[in-house]
This record gives sequence, structure tokens and C-alpha cells, in this order.
Amino acid sequence: MDHVVATAGHVDHGKSTLVRTLTGMDPDRWAEEHRRGLTIDLGFVWTALPSGRRVAFVDVPGHERFLGNMLAGLGPAPVVCFVVAADEGWRPQSDDHRDAVAALGIRHGVIVLSRADRARQPLDDVVRQVRSELAGTGLADAPLVSVSAFDGTGLDELRSTLDTVLAAMPPPPADDRVRLWVDRSFTISGAGTVVTGTLPAGCLSRGDQLSLVGANTVRQVQVRGLHSRGESAETLEPVTRAAVNLRGAAADSVHRGDALITPGAWWITDTVDVRRVSGTSFGDAPRQLTVHVGTAAMSARVRGFDEDHARLFFDRALPLMLGDRLVLRDPGGRRVFGGAFVLDVDPPELSRRGDGIRRGITLARRGVEGDLAAEVARRGAVRLRELELLGLPASSLPAGVRAVGDWLVAEATLLTWRDRLRSELTELHARDPLSGGLSRGAAAGLLALPSSVLLDAVIDCAGLERHGGQVLLPGSRDELGPITAAVAAVEARLSAEPFDAPEAQELRTLGLGSRELAAAERAGRLIRLDGVVLLPSAPALAARRLAALDQPFTMSQARQALQTTRRVAVPLLEHLDGRGWTRRVDTTHREMVRRARTSGR
Repeated sequence: MDHVVATAGHVDHGKSTLVRTLTGMDPDRWAEEHRRGLTIDLGFVWTALPSGRRVAFVDVPGHERFLGNMLAGLGPAPVVCFVVAADEGWRPQSDDHRDAVAALGIRHGVIVLSRADRARQPLDDVVRQVRSELAGTGLADAPLVSVSAFDGTGLDELRSTLDTVLAAMPPPPADDRVRLWVDRSFTISGAGTVVTGTLPAGCLSRGDQLSLVGANTVRQVQVRGLHSRGESAETLEPVTRAAVNLRGAAADSVHRGDALITPGAWWITDTVDVRRVSGTSFGDAPRQLTVHVGTAAMSARVRGFDEDHARLFFDRALPLMLGDRLVLRDPGGRRVFGGAFVLDVDPPELSRRGDGIRRGITLARRGVEGDLAAEVARRGAVRLRELELLGLPASSLPAGVRAVGDWLVAEATLLTWRDRLRSELTELHARDPLSGGLSRGAAAGLLALPSSVLLDAVIDCAGLERHGGQVLLPGSRDELGPITAAVAAVEARLSAEPFDAPEAQELRTLGLGSRELAAAERAGRLIRLDGVVLLPSAPALAARRLAALDQPFTMSQARQALQTTRRVAVPLLEHLDGRGWTRRVDTTHREMVRRARTSGR
């Protein structure tokens, strides 16, 4: 298993010298860095520890002018090597790096007292100072090693300590979705665009299709090749430094802060609600902040809700999730303002007076793992997949939430839908008993359901009936109200002469138009065959009579057997053809299908 460790610490405290000594590789890549003896940008080197465990170092600049570059290196790293020079002790940029470690919630690392051979005060004094400054951060109890790159003091102990720290790291999820924050982009002759970054979770394989999220674009790209620690690879597992050769993106179109992600697996957002985890309160925050997440840095407008909660509006969209840590900087200065924890990547609109105060109260009650029930309740209904994108996997259903297919529905919302649908159907039936209820489409539209899949759950909850694509009140299908007597008269006539269908004028005289007949048909009292009205039992009775004829038979023979006219016989026989009870032999003859004759229908 590979590991990635970032350095941190004040400028000129020996971070680059330390990793150069540990790895035998120079992390400073630029001629300007060698000329000035100062790390300006991120450096990447690697080695194997005594156990054989492989570790890559991300060396960061310590100078305050390059704080943004430092945060880009520290942001994606799960482990930090915090360096303080024993001969100088804690210094101003040590504060910035400590505050960044606190903001990012880094909890694994090693504290290194460098230049131990040049210490001008007892090391115990420096240790106490460093421990005091790191109190309250994730490194408060981190192991501490004194070293000298000049004479080799403590280097073996440092390697052993790093081994111990890395061995205790929980294994990263190899089957997780990919999000690789880009820290470099360049072109290699014959290969094309290459981007690098730290892969914290998930796997990358040659041929993978990924989405590249840029400042204002999302493009589809393909992994053409992979390298790590200078070696080619077919697949890379977490945690590792990755160089990804891309097909589908020019190098000059990819920048630090872009992200390679699993397509369709992330919520891409420019607005988040956050909780302060370190630094100055939001009550004292300026209206604009510079926000760092992963390797990205962008401007954000701040709307504070209370001392600890705020909404951030970014000037670009990013793939974020619940739990992401943000570093906040005052754009007018070079120091870390504080740190924040993402609580919601799809927050609700705030349009009414007092919404901000109410939102702050809601966020204050929310745990760091999120509130699945609250999110479902706010949306009414939400797809399981969407919750996963938000960082809220539904491993178990909380009280007040019901699963409907691939949706989760708040019980309160379901009851609201139930009451509204029942009320609408009751009013409709009172106004018009022959209405036949609502079509499924009309019912879904009335409730503004996000998916028709949810309608059946509402119907069942309301105790309603379904019939022929209609939603009805219980028992209403059998209620014919003012046409009851007219339908009974037609039934009496057809009971005596099953195929003596009344003419249209006779039906109109009885007050039975198309709408009334449709209601009688829904009630199962009559059927309509191309304008001919019969009893529902007529097709089966006709089949039995026709089965007694010599086969095949003609239309004339069928009319005689049924004692009816051509007006009735034609649509009736076509109906029997459609049901598979009869079939045409030629242009003038039909015959019964054997299974229909023996079915007794």
C-alpha cells in the first residue's frame, strides 16, 4: 500500500532538505528555486521505508507569499510532516501552517525538529513550545522526532516513526468514487496532456472514462496512461501520487484546482452551507473570502447565519460533498482566516425575511455526519442516488422516512399528498359523479410529484382505487347517480335479447351519451364495441353460440346464430378476433379457435 505525506512548516526550516535527505531526490523543480534557495511551488519525491512501505512526499513552500501553493499541496494529503527548526523554534509561518492543518482536520502525522545539531537552546524548551502551539489540532499528540540532515542524527528514528504512523492509517476505500484534484498539468512529447495529483480513494485504470471539472466546464476525458513514482502502471490504488495521461483535453486547458472525477458520481455546486471548525467567527468575516479546497482556490461571497455557520457562494462550481474541509483566507491578507466543514452542498433558497436566522438554527442542530431525515423532509422526496451524490448514503432508514422504489419519501409529505388527492377526488365526485375520477397523469400533476413512480404509494396510502388508468374513490366506480335507471333499462333489454343493441338515438333519448356510457362501462355494467352497446357477458355468449355452428362460418350464419343485425355482428366478430377467440379463414369465412371453444367462455 502506498502513502502520501505533505510537509508543513515555516520558510527555511529545512523541509526540502529533509525530504531530499530521506529520498535522495531533489523536490525543487524550478531553476528559480535553486537560484534563490527557496521553495516556490510544490515538489514531489518518493522513497521506500525500512518496512518496504512506499511513501511519496509533497514538499510545500513555507514563505507567506506562496501560502496558496502550500495549501494546494497540503489540502489533498492525509498525513503531514510538520517541521520546526530547533535553532529557531516556532515562527510566524508556523502559525499559518498550523492553522491550515487545523482547518483541514489533518489528524495523522509526525512533528520533526530539524537542525537539531544547531539548536541554541535546550531541545526540551523547543518541544514544549511546539506542543503548546499544536495543542487543539489533530497533531497535538503526534510523535516528535529530532533530526539533523547534516550529521544524520534521528533520520533512522524518523523513518521508523513514519512507518509506524502510516501502518496505523485506515485503508482507503479502493471501490469509492474518484476525485483527483489536479496540482500540475503539462505536455509530454508523444504522449500529450499529463496531469498529476494525489489519489485519496477509488482506483484509476488505463482506459477509464472520467469527467474533468474545470473553472466553468465539465468535459469527458479518457485515461490514456498512468504513472506513479516514475513507473508505468495499468491501475493505481489509493493513496498514491498519480500522473494521468489524458485523451480529450489540451494541457493549457487544465489548471491547478481542476478535478478528475467519476462521471455522474459527484454533486457539482457553487453554493454550500458550512460550519466553522477553527479560526475567526463568521460574525467577524468579510463579505468576500478566498476559499481553498483540494488544490482549488477561488473567491467566495459570505452570508453569515451566526458565529459558526454561513453560506458560501463560489465564483466557480466544484465537485463537493458533506464533510469536505475548507481553508478560508482573507483576500486582503496572507494569513489563514479559519477553517470550515461542509454541511450541505445543495442548500435551500433563502427568500423570506428571517430565513437566514432559521437556517443557522437548523444547521446548528445538524451533526457532522449530516441529517438524512432532515434532507428528505426538506425535499419531500429524493432519489437514493442523489443522496449518495450529496454524501448521505442511506444505509438505514431513519424514522419518518419511507422507501418507494429508488426514492425516499418523508412520511409527512406522503400524508400531505394523500390528503390532497383524497380531497380533490371527493370534491370532483360531489360535483360530477360520472367523472370517473382522475387520470394517473392528472393525479401526478395535481401533486407535482417528481416521479410517477411515487403515485402508487400515494394511492395506497389514501386507500383509493385504480381502474383503467384512472384513480377513483373507493366504490365510486359502481355509482352511476342520475343515470342508474337508464342503464338498468338497457340492461333489462339486453338481458332479454343479448344482441339487440339499442340505436344511438334510443340511447340519447334515455340520456345516455358517450360520457354516461363511459361511466357505465367503468362500472362494469355495459361495454362499447365501436359504438355498439352490449352487456359485458355478450362476447362470451356469442362465442358459445358460434362454436355450435359448422366451422368455418360466414357473417350471414353468425348473424342468424346471434339473431342480430350486421351493425352489431361486425364489431362483435372483430372484438372476438382481437381476443383470439375467432380468426379469419378467408375474406368471407371465420372459425373458432379451439382453445376458445373449450374454455367455456
